[in-house]
Amino acid sequence: MSDSPHWRQSRRKRAEVAAIATLGYPVVRALCSTWTWKVSGAEHVDAIARAGHHPILALWHGRILAATPYFQRRGIVAMASENFDGEWIARLLQKFGYGAARGSTSRGGAMALRQLVRQVKAHGVAFTLDGPRGPAEVAQPGAVWLAKATGNPLLPFHSEAASSWTLKSWDRTQIPKPFTTVAMAIGKPIYVPRDADDRALNELRITLEASLAAARTECHRQLAGQ
Repeated sequence: MSDSPHWRQSRRKRAEVAAIATLGYPVVRALCSTWTWKVSGAEHVDAIARAGHHPILALWHGRILAATPYFQRRGIVAMASENFDGEWIARLLQKFGYGAARGSTSRGGAMALRQLVRQVKAHGVAFTLDGPRGPAEVAQPGAVWLAKATGNPLLPFHSEAASSWTLKSWDRTQIPKPFTTVAMAIGKPIYVPRDADDRALNELRITLEASLAAARTECHRQLAGQ
């Protein structure tokens, strides 16, 4: 029996994946080109680079779209699930200059995390903390574990659009509307000690959630002042 995800055995599904990625890229690129940005915390990205480290970008699954153009073409590697949605998302991200580590916390997670350990030493990586199935905005332990294993910092960030559509998906995906303002708030880097035990890792996971909540508040503050 094949170990590949079930959808790969369907010619129609394989064609759909290719079509979504191919047709979706120019649409998403055109949409993103209309946005106006308000960004706070960009200095944290520069500080990590000056220290000779690569960031572990930490975000909620529902904010992937706005993050994609902002961090594009920096050699960042993103974890992508091996399911149908994960495949077209991975292909779309690759068109924006991202690499992909295949797997998720629910399928192939250990393999993907080992791949990310290798990748983070040469590139930044992006980690949707609550993916691939939630619960929404509850950080899973993978990103904190990755920061411990590599010594590279977590870089939490959040985005909010002044005007957007919200999908009825588990993660409440936000799609900023054309010509809207998108606020991006990047938090301070979070370093995880190599000797952190399970209790310390859980405390840092909670700290990471709090940092993302603060970033959300900062985004709303930016938009209120526009």
